[in-house]
Amino acid sequence: MIELQGFAGQLVAGASTTLGLATTSLVFGVAVGLCGAIAKQSDVAMIRAAAILYTTVIRGIPELLIILILYFGGTVALTALAGRYAEINAFSSGVFALSLVFGAYATEVFRAAIRAVPHGQIEAARALGLPSVLIWRFVILPQMWRHALPGLGNLWLTLLKDTALVSVVGLEDLMRKTGIAAGATHDPLTFYCAAAAIYLAFTSASIIGLAQLEHLASRGVRFAM
Repeated sequence: MIELQGFAGQLVAGASTTLGLATTSLVFGVAVGLCGAIAKQSDVAMIRAAAILYTTVIRGIPELLIILILYFGGTVALTALAGRYAEINAFSSGVFALSLVFGAYATEVFRAAIRAVPHGQIEAARALGLPSVLIWRFVILPQMWRHALPGLGNLWLTLLKDTALVSVVGLEDLMRKTGIAAGATHDPLTFYCAAAAIYLAFTSASIIGLAQLEHLASRGVRFAM
């Protein structure tokens, strides 16, 4: 316990990095997923094919391999551009990789959510002469989020835990800080249990927050019923 207290500051710093990585990846991942879902609904065959290829490839490769490929691939690209050895930032490569992974799965969540919006409402909006931008803004998006929230919530919980994979490329996140502390004290059980408790606290708080969001999103529907 004394050893744990001595590394408490390091674990808190690692946990902060983990949260920063997860939330940043969430923002970019949602944007990528929404673009992917719209692309899959496109009337242009090449755009649809590109979106299908993206989701098929990313969902078919383990997350760890994607992180390693982007990290070392980015390092090779930077080295070629700089003319000397240059290493890509671990946080940036982690955000890029996790955003791509989250976006690939979110694409399918958003696509299903868009299809769940009653088609008659979209046709009615078109009959009123609303442009596509306003149809998305006032008809599709508000209803789509209600259907997408449960799936996005599950993806967020997975993303929180997948951040641990980025420690393999040197990111000073919770897992790496825990590994350093465990190696220095020769007490891995204590520190890995502490890390597990922190991850559990993150996911538990997320589950409570997601439940509240789903309740808020469904208030109008319950009232209407």
